Amino acid sequence: MPAIVSSRLLCIVGESLPFGKLFHVSRPACYPGNVRFRYLSRFSHENRNGPLTLASLGFRLKDEVETDRLNVVDKLGQQNSAIEVPKAKRKVKSGEVKKSVEIEIEGAPFAASSFAELGLPPLLLKRLEEEGFTLPTDVQSTAVPTILKGYDAVIQSYTGSGKTLAYLLPILSEVGPLKKESATIVEDTGSKKKDVEAVIVAPSRELGMQIVREVEKLLGPADKRLVQQLVGGANRSRQEEALKKNKPLIVVGTPGRIAEISSAGKLNTHGCRFLVLDEVDELLAFNFREDMHRILEHVGKRRSGPGVGSKSLDGTRRTERQTIMVSATMPMSVVRAARGWGRDPVLVRAKTVSSLESVLASGPATMVNSDSSSGTNSPSSQAASESLPPLLKHYYCTTRLQHKVDTLRRCVHALDAKFVIVFMNQNKQLKDIVYKLEARGIKAAELHGDLGKLARSTVLKKFKSGEIRILVTNELAARGLDIVECDLVINLELPTDSIHYAHRAGRTGRLGRKGVVVSICEQHEAFVVKKLQKQLGVAIQSCDFVEGKLIKEEDEK
Repeated sequence: MPAIVSSRLLCIVGESLPFGKLFHVSRPACYPGNVRFRYLSRFSHENRNGPLTLASLGFRLKDEVETDRLNVVDKLGQQNSAIEVPKAKRKVKSGEVKKSVEIEIEGAPFAASSFAELGLPPLLLKRLEEEGFTLPTDVQSTAVPTILKGYDAVIQSYTGSGKTLAYLLPILSEVGPLKKESATIVEDTGSKKKDVEAVIVAPSRELGMQIVREVEKLLGPADKRLVQQLVGGANRSRQEEALKKNKPLIVVGTPGRIAEISSAGKLNTHGCRFLVLDEVDELLAFNFREDMHRILEHVGKRRSGPGVGSKSLDGTRRTERQTIMVSATMPMSVVRAARGWGRDPVLVRAKTVSSLESVLASGPATMVNSDSSSGTNSPSSQAASESLPPLLKHYYCTTRLQHKVDTLRRCVHALDAKFVIVFMNQNKQLKDIVYKLEARGIKAAELHGDLGKLARSTVLKKFKSGEIRILVTNELAARGLDIVECDLVINLELPTDSIHYAHRAGRTGRLGRKGVVVSICEQHEAFVVKKLQKQLGVAIQSCDFVEGKLIKEEDEK
């Protein structure tokens, strides 16, 4: 096996990767250096010759890929053909630090024109077609083949880019009735209990229930019992009874409830194959610390040995879980967590796969340091701007405090918005805003953490169906709330920083749609908007609403 020249990749190759990972490797003579894969089993015990490396699993440095392409062109005598051949990158001089190491998966369609190109099983492709999913997003085209090849991954992409399907599709390819025919598992015949095969952890009930709905949609009505939600605020006894009766393969829930039921011995996750941590930066909060510790220690019983499904020191057979972390931003805390929780995870972004070590090597421009300043070029600024959907328009309007609700009403009518999410900072103010809007003839409702599960579900259902035009909420809905039809986000109170602004703004403009974000503030708060504009690197245009139209204004220099 040729040596990898970059010292920063040494920590994620070789013996640290388990044997029998996912694939059999073959090298056809027609294309030197090309690696193709035949799926065997993630729990295969077939003996391999030599240690597994990134190259043997299909990951190759971009320099190698470009060199192979040039060699093929030279061999076929097509240098002057109409095909454009990328130039080979210059070699790294002695002593020079290579700041970014990008990895390509040979044959992975990073810009796929259909889900069929991603290697998904036929039954799953049929369900996607029936549900109206035809074209994968960029992050899905990159993440699906990466996860299918068994890599622990950190998926980073802007809000509304389709990250949920990016990890659900490869999981459903190997778990449940839609899986590949060859996806077999080595089962412990001596065990009477049936383990859950995938655990998905979300920081909020809303996000957890939303993920469950996505899984149920793909599984179909007949098999939706194979996914179970374990979220706080719901009856725990009923959830435990459902676990015993339905024996679900996929569990989705909040850290507290998952840890609670696991501690009671009612949730068997020792043989779990997949652990997904959605909105992982939120799961790092102090209040989740003990629950996350239990989940990480019990799901899949991860250990440091070289094999998959091999025996540990106490003689018991254990599995190796595949850990997938998802976040719209990449703070330093996520990088540290990924290195500790995953097995040599790779960083997956739209159209690129990189080693996590290369993120550290590239310096602060790629990630967020919580101790950094909030200046124009601060790391948090770049991370926030990367999490913004690309087709958003940003405006702000100044008015007096007592005129804010009326300005909100004029904004909604001027933009003819049908699905509006209004953000406040405090729960106690939400009800007052709802009353004022309804007094002006606009259907509105509040959504916050103090509402019960049934009330929250009812409000969301009415909002999605169009019965409610304006949803008034706080930071609860800033993450994970997926209302694709939402065409307007209004900050009736300004967010505390650029990260919160980005997550609020991400509720609109989802999946390539257009969206508008309007911040309504007092005159003395305008400097905060200017600061957000500099940090995010986006234009936030001053505006007013006159005679039912949005009028752009000239900003004072």
